[in-house]
Amino acid sequence: MSFPTSPDAINADWLGDVLGQPGQLKDFTAAKVGTGQMCDSYRMTLDWHDGVDAPTTVIVKCPSHDEASRNIAKLTGTYVKEVSWYRELAAASGVAAPQCHHYAIADDEVDFILILSDLAPARQGDQLAGIGLTGLVPCIEAAAKLHAHLWNDPQLAQIPWLARDNGDLIRAVFPQLYLGFRERYATRLAPELLEVGAGIVDRLDAYLAREPSVRTIVHGDLRIDNIMFTPDGAACWLVDWQTLGRGSGAADLAYLVGTSIADPFERAAADRPAFDHWIAALKAGGIDPDPIALWDDYRVGALSGYFMAVFASMNVERTDRGDEMFAVMAERPARQALALRSLELL
Repeated sequence: MSFPTSPDAINADWLGDVLGQPGQLKDFTAAKVGTGQMCDSYRMTLDWHDGVDAPTTVIVKCPSHDEASRNIAKLTGTYVKEVSWYRELAAASGVAAPQCHHYAIADDEVDFILILSDLAPARQGDQLAGIGLTGLVPCIEAAAKLHAHLWNDPQLAQIPWLARDNGDLIRAVFPQLYLGFRERYATRLAPELLEVGAGIVDRLDAYLAREPSVRTIVHGDLRIDNIMFTPDGAACWLVDWQTLGRGSGAADLAYLVGTSIADPFERAAADRPAFDHWIAALKAGGIDPDPIALWDDYRVGALSGYFMAVFASMNVERTDRGDEMFAVMAERPARQALALRSLELL
């Protein structure tokens, strides 16, 4: 391996070289940023020699310092997916995402580094605070652009890292993970919300085997913690591409709406308008969607936020913010799934 995987291992000569300015970087400082638990992210502030036309800050992503997070990343191909997104798909997709200055990943699929453009003064969404439907509009439009890119495209089956199937792993571990999740959140989540998880376990084979009405590329963790907003909230960038995969864009959308809107009454009133806005954005992008079939995908997709909360919370490093984040990631979609009668479709 010929590249560093932490700020301590980076030197100015290497960083200047990969940023296309050999010998021009005098020094840099690194500060941890973001709230992600699957990998570590840093803002590098760069001190260039006079007259150098180069970014003054970049974002560096590297493997998590936590062994459990690294292990699950290897099992699920998490780091491979994010590096491959920037290496193979990002530029052609037209999706608003950070520019990648450099990428590298080792054969062990754990050691990696990404150097990305710094989107400051953009701000990260706050999962705990949530956001209303109006604030989600640019996110819905960005999602539609992503989904339109490979809508029912045969290429989806020809990209090995994208078509990677973790179904056997999930079948083997999810029921036990749910028991741990249920115990951890027994006093935090209402009984009827905990029972949604039991319903997923009972229908796990049907959930994993269900074929969406249309396959496309999906973000897989489309929530506002993984979205950067302009200061006025009028535009956004999608980040953290570690759960990229094939699936229903409508499920991606349901995940976004279900995890983002804190008030259950506001969310219940937002499901259909958000879906209709997404359909309109797809049509504007040249897609001819089937709203009836995709609405069923959306309803089943409401379970995905809860599913992710169980799977992730039991596999990454615990933090106080993380515990509450995973609680709301389960709580909000559980209420959404109950309102949409999602389990009945399985």
